[in-house]
Amino acid sequence: MAYTQEEVFEKVKAALMDALQVDDDEVTADATMVGDLGAESIDFLDIVYKLERAFDIEIPREELFPDDILTSSELVQDGKVTPEGLEQLKARMPFADLTRFETNPLVQDFANLLTVSDLCRYVETKVNG
Repeated sequence: MAYTQEEVFEKVKAALMDALQVDDDEVTADATMVGDLGAESIDFLDIVYKLERAFDIEIPREELFPDDILTSSELVQDGKVTPEGLEQLKARMPFADLTRFETNPLVQDFANLLTVSDLCRYVETKVNG
């Protein structure tokens, strides 16, 4: 079943409101999952579970959380993702806008990168092929 962007957004929003106990008006397209909505690592497990149920999809952890890239001594140097690491992130996460991150690719800032809009784009690729 194909979903419209609006349908995807509404279901993602409902999942985030439930998992993070945030209000309707806090879940905007450009809200960041960590900085704006307060998501922590444990919350992402609940969010993934709720999205999988809402859309009847499977979300492999490495698709949303490229920990292998961010912890690689070859792809991270002095706390920053290398140009090769950035290329791998872009390939793995085509749904995420990495433009701001590219200007200063500190690993510690990566967690605050994912926005509600990025998450919606990811879900759209899963449900609409």
